[in-house]
Amino acid sequence: MDLSALTAISPVDGRYRRQVESLAPYFSEYGLIHYRVRIEIEYFIALCNWPVPQLAGVEPTQFPILRALYENFTEADALRIKDIEKTTNHDVKAVEYFIKEKLKGSPVEPYLEFVHFGLTSQDINNTAIPLSLSDALNTEITPLYRDVFVRLQQLAEQWKDIPMLAKTHGQPASPTRLGKELLVFVERIEKQLQLLAGIPTAAKFGGATGNFNAHAVAYPNEDWKKFGDQFVESLGMVRSQFTTQIEHYDMLAATLDAYKRLNTILIDLDRDIWTYVSMNYFKQKLKEGEVGSSAMPHKVNPIDFENSEGNLGIANALFEHLSGKLPISRLQRDLTDSTVLRSLGVPFSHSVIALKSLLKGLNKLELNPAAIHADLDDNWAVVAEGIQTILRREGYPQPYEALKALTRTNQKITADTIREFIDELTISDAVKAELRAITPFSYTGL
Repeated sequence: MDLSALTAISPVDGRYRRQVESLAPYFSEYGLIHYRVRIEIEYFIALCNWPVPQLAGVEPTQFPILRALYENFTEADALRIKDIEKTTNHDVKAVEYFIKEKLKGSPVEPYLEFVHFGLTSQDINNTAIPLSLSDALNTEITPLYRDVFVRLQQLAEQWKDIPMLAKTHGQPASPTRLGKELLVFVERIEKQLQLLAGIPTAAKFGGATGNFNAHAVAYPNEDWKKFGDQFVESLGMVRSQFTTQIEHYDMLAATLDAYKRLNTILIDLDRDIWTYVSMNYFKQKLKEGEVGSSAMPHKVNPIDFENSEGNLGIANALFEHLSGKLPISRLQRDLTDSTVLRSLGVPFSHSVIALKSLLKGLNKLELNPAAIHADLDDNWAVVAEGIQTILRREGYPQPYEALKALTRTNQKITADTIREFIDELTISDAVKAELRAITPFSYTGL
C-alpha cells in the first residue's frame, strides 16, 4: 500500500492528519533535516563573524545566499539529503555533503571544509531539535492552551452568578457557583503556563564529548566557550556548559513535564464537564446531519470531551516516557536518545488534537438552568452547614448534633422542613430571620 491518510498506521498521520498538519514543518523528518541545514549554515556564518582567520575571505554579502539554503528549503532538497544518506548511512553527514554540493561553484567554495568544522552530529541535533520544538511551541501549541484558558475565562464570567450544587465524594455538598468552578481551572492553567515560561530552551554545543577538543587543538588561543555561548544565544537558546557528547535534556524534561501537568489539569476538566453533561446541567448545541448513536436517534454524546481526554492520556504517557528516559545516557553517550527523540512530536500532536476537541466541546455547551435549579431545590439539607455555623456563633448548645439529627433521617429535607426546624429553635427572631434567608440558591459563599 502507498502511504496516505487511509493507510497510515499512526492516527496522527491518518485520521487526524488535518488537525495536526501545521506541526509537520517542526516534527517531521523534513522538519528535522530543514533545521539541521539551518544550524549548519548559521554555524558557518558565526565562524566567519568570529572571525576565524582562514574565513576572512568570505564577504558578508554571501550570507544571504548561504541563508537562502534553509530559507528556501524544499521537499526536493530534503529528498536529495535522504538520497545522499543512502551512501553515507549517516543523516547529519548527509546534510554536510548536501550543503557543500549546493555551494560548489559559489564564492564560498574554497572555504567549504569549515562547514561542520570541529563538530559532532549532536552539536547539530541538540540545537536543531530544541530550536524546532521552541518554534512549534511558540507558534502552534502553547497558543492553543491559551485559547482554552481564555475560553474558560469567558465562560466563568458568563456564568459567574449561576448557583450550583457542589458534589464532594459524589454527594450533595455546600452550594457553589458555576463560574467559580471554572475559575478553578483558569487559575491552575495560568500557574502552569507561568512556570512553563520560566524553563529555558537548552542546547548542547561543544564538540565530540563537550570539551571543544577539535576547536581547541586547531585554534588554541580562541575563546571557544564564549563562541559557543554567543552562537547558541543568537538562536534564542542557552548553552549547557558541561555536557557529554549529548545534551543532558534536563530542561527538555522539565518542559515535557510542564505540558504533562497542563494536560492532567485538562483531563480533570474534561471529566468534570462530561459529568455535568450527564447530570443534564449542560446541553450541547446540535449540528445538522450529525449522528450521536447508530442505534439510538435521541443521543447527543459528549464526544468532544471524550476525544480530548483520550488524546491527552496518550500524550501524557509519551511525555512521561520521554521526560524519564532522555536525561539518562550511558557514560558519554548512547543512541537511545536519538530514536526516542524521533517521537517528540507525537505527544504534542495528540495534545493539539485534544485541545481542538476541548475547544469545540466548550463552544457547544448550552446551560440548562432548569436542571441546575431543580438539583438545588431537591437538596435543602446542604444549608445545614450554614445554619449550624450561625448557631455556633450564637452559643446555641450542640448545633452540629441538632442539624445532624435533622438531616440524617430518612425524612426528605425540604424548604418546609428547614423552616419548621428554625421556628422551633429557642433563639431571637432576628437570628431566625437570618437563618431563614439561607437557601441552596443563596448559600454560595464569596
